[in-house]
Amino acid sequence: MSFSAITAELQKQLKSSIPQIRLLLKRNPAIAYTKITEIGSLVGTRYKVQLVVNFPHRGKIEEFDLYGRRDLSIIVDRQRKHFPIQRIAIKDKAKEILGDVQVDDAYMYEGKEGVRVSFEGGRIDILPHSVHIWYIFDDRVTRYCDWLLDVVYEVPSRLISSKE
Repeated sequence: MSFSAITAELQKQLKSSIPQIRLLLKRNPAIAYTKITEIGSLVGTRYKVQLVVNFPHRGKIEEFDLYGRRDLSIIVDRQRKHFPIQRIAIKDKAKEILGDVQVDDAYMYEGKEGVRVSFEGGRIDILPHSVHIWYIFDDRVTRYCDWLLDVVYEVPSRLISSKE
C-alpha cells in the first residue's frame, strides 16, 4: 500500500462521518476534533502507522471537503533518528517530482536529521520517524509521498494484509 491508499481510505472514512462531525462541531468543536482524530488513528492502525489529521489554522476544521486531503502527519517509528538512505536522495527526489521547490536540511540537532521541502503555499517536513504534509495533496505531492513511504519509511513491507 502507499500514501495514495492510506489517504484514500482516510478520506473515505472521514467523508462517511461528516454528518456526525458537523453536528459535533455545532455542539462542541473539541469533541468533533476528537472524533476526527479517532478516525485517523483507526485508519493508521491498519497500516501500522499513526495518522494525525491537523488543523493548523482557525476555520480549517470547517472545510469538510478537504478532510484527509491536506495537513496530515504520518508517524512511522518514533525511535528512528536516521534515514535508511542518504538525505541527498530525499532532496533530489523532491526536486525531481515537485519541481521548483526549496529543499533544506532541518531539525539537525541532538544527533537527529531531517529535510524540509518548502514551496509556495506549503511545506513537507520529513523526519526519520515521520512525515508532515502542510499542503493540499495534489498529484505531485501524492507521488512524492508515495515514494517516501515506499523507499524512506518502507511502509509496504510493514502493512497488515486486508485478508488477515
